[in-house]
Amino acid sequence: MRSVGLRRALVALGILIGAWLLVPTLIVIPISFSGEDSFAFPPSSWSLRHYETFFTEPSWLNALLVSIQLAVIVTVVATLLGTAAAFALSRTAFRGRGVLNGLFLAPLIVPGIVVAVAVYAAFLQWGLIGTPVGFIIAHTVLAIPFVTVNVGSALGGFDRTLERAAASLGASAPATFRAVTLPLIMPGVLSGAVFAFVTSFDEVVVSIFVQSPQLQTLPVRMFTSVTNEVDPTIAAAATVVVTLTTALLTLAATLRRTRA
Repeated sequence: MRSVGLRRALVALGILIGAWLLVPTLIVIPISFSGEDSFAFPPSSWSLRHYETFFTEPSWLNALLVSIQLAVIVTVVATLLGTAAAFALSRTAFRGRGVLNGLFLAPLIVPGIVVAVAVYAAFLQWGLIGTPVGFIIAHTVLAIPFVTVNVGSALGGFDRTLERAAASLGASAPATFRAVTLPLIMPGVLSGAVFAFVTSFDEVVVSIFVQSPQLQTLPVRMFTSVTNEVDPTIAAAATVVVTLTTALLTLAATLRRTRA
């Protein structure tokens, strides 16, 4: 009886915490459909004018396209590098492997502002500030840990007797990886790729330090809008970001359930 009461209390606490985290985000959605020129909640009139501005004004549209292009490139690069790193860490035993694993996960632990300052100091000397290559390198560093963790988790539950069986039948190492290993860990690889895309698409702290007037991502454009002007178009931009990231994270959760 006591355990039932405790379970109900925990469920109620979980619902309250979830509402506390979710409600502020959901409030921006009706504001994005407001017909007014300021932030008003609840809106007294309804319109799609802010979405029209978002998808037609060059500064917003260019920022959205830059974010999508960077996220796609970062996803490909981070998935390849993170998968290779996960294989190296899980299939080899060498002194200092724990330290190397910690270095791969460091971007998840170190505060974003510290990473941003370090990236800015290094890129300033290398001439990468305000360049697409600089954005790709910086975002890839932040995205690789998510791929490494997901692929490493998939490899941790992988039955290696399947690889030995394929080798005993004469399959080469590349053929075994292509026909046996990769298909079985593919949900982990795809889940890591989704997280890498979301990490690049949402990243703002490092992007502020790497940006230039000619090259801004959507989160940087949103930050600029909040600090310099009162433009409800940012509500439409935020709704687009929330919708896209929610869809991708739902896809990642589905892939994890498939892997389980």
